[in-house]
Amino acid sequence: MPTFVFKGRNRLNEIIAGEREAATQDELRALLRREQVVLTQATEKGREIAIPKLGRRKKVGAKELAVFTRQFSVMIDAGLPLVQCLDILAEQQQNVFFKDVLRQVRQNVEEGATLYQAMERHPKVFDSLYTHMVEAGETGGVLDLILQRLATLIEKVVKLKRSIVSASIYPAAVITVAIGAITLIMIVVIPQFQQIFLGLLGPGELLPLPTRIVMAISGFIAGWGGLTIAVIGIATSVAINFYYKTPKGRWNIDKLMLKVPLFGSILRKVAVARFSRILSTLLSSGVPILQSLDITAKTAGNVIIEDAIIKVRQGVERGENFVDPLKATNVFPHMVSQMIGVGEQTGAMDAMLGKIADFYEEEVDTAIADLLGLMEPVLIAFLGITIGSIVISMYLPLFSLIGKLTGGPK
Repeated sequence: MPTFVFKGRNRLNEIIAGEREAATQDELRALLRREQVVLTQATEKGREIAIPKLGRRKKVGAKELAVFTRQFSVMIDAGLPLVQCLDILAEQQQNVFFKDVLRQVRQNVEEGATLYQAMERHPKVFDSLYTHMVEAGETGGVLDLILQRLATLIEKVVKLKRSIVSASIYPAAVITVAIGAITLIMIVVIPQFQQIFLGLLGPGELLPLPTRIVMAISGFIAGWGGLTIAVIGIATSVAINFYYKTPKGRWNIDKLMLKVPLFGSILRKVAVARFSRILSTLLSSGVPILQSLDITAKTAGNVIIEDAIIKVRQGVERGENFVDPLKATNVFPHMVSQMIGVGEQTGAMDAMLGKIADFYEEEVDTAIADLLGLMEPVLIAFLGITIGSIVISMYLPLFSLIGKLTGGPK
């Protein structure tokens, strides 16, 4: 039977350390619990030095979190004890990192912490939005309902993100393939044609202008020019990344992104849908409005939207109504301000925000479908014109040579 080196705390909160034989760590925990000692750390003797697994994920995806939250809410609704729910959910997790986090949460709850306090110790998994909603659920005795709302919220946020990703994958893939194909033609195919044409041309003869232009571009890309373009591209990407990490850089780039034709309007609609959905969920869960605005601002994803929400919070804190500071930001559409104003007057702002979120989520789906429908023919036309121009420029000298051969002296 293996021997475990353990640490724990007794009823007087004193640290207890020692060694104990047990078949498993769970059995050790049960043995110590009978002695009124709560296990905090245990390592099998002889295995204290663990080699970390390569490629082990140290993050939890939004989809994993949504599934966990949904299952957690069903178990709580069924009347299972909190510790048992966490134990079951931890054991079924495929993500080892998430499994360890849930075991630590269960252990903290066993030691007397609330679920909110236990989850708050793991901000990389449970953000402020999640923990504050759990706190509201625990305080109001409606944890199962709050977890259901959280799961729905996470699923809708994931869907919004997926919509943006799907809108960018197709054009990115087409552009990448186009650049790769054109580069291959310029570096490999065009030089071969150049050698053939030089061998066929007579003294003083010039190739057609389009052919000379394509060959000049080919020579530039195949030489130091291609390397220079690659270095400039990488350096620009790194510089933009560093600039974005500065407060001024993030402000300017986020502001620019909201003004980009086509994409800017979609990003603004995504931001409005996200703001409305999160704020609606928080308010309906009983989180105070100032705290709800703080959490919503942190999860905005765009510093311009975040600043606008903070200004709204400051206005509400000064005693103003919700709508006036919202209009003053000039960030949110007029319709949003009007609908929130109606919700504020009728005392149903959370329901009104939910309707706004539903509307803008549909708007995002429609806008992305329209954008993809527009981009597909444009990208195909660009690719066809570019490669077609290269092919024609290479055939022009052949037409000239064939004309000379057929029209020459017999």
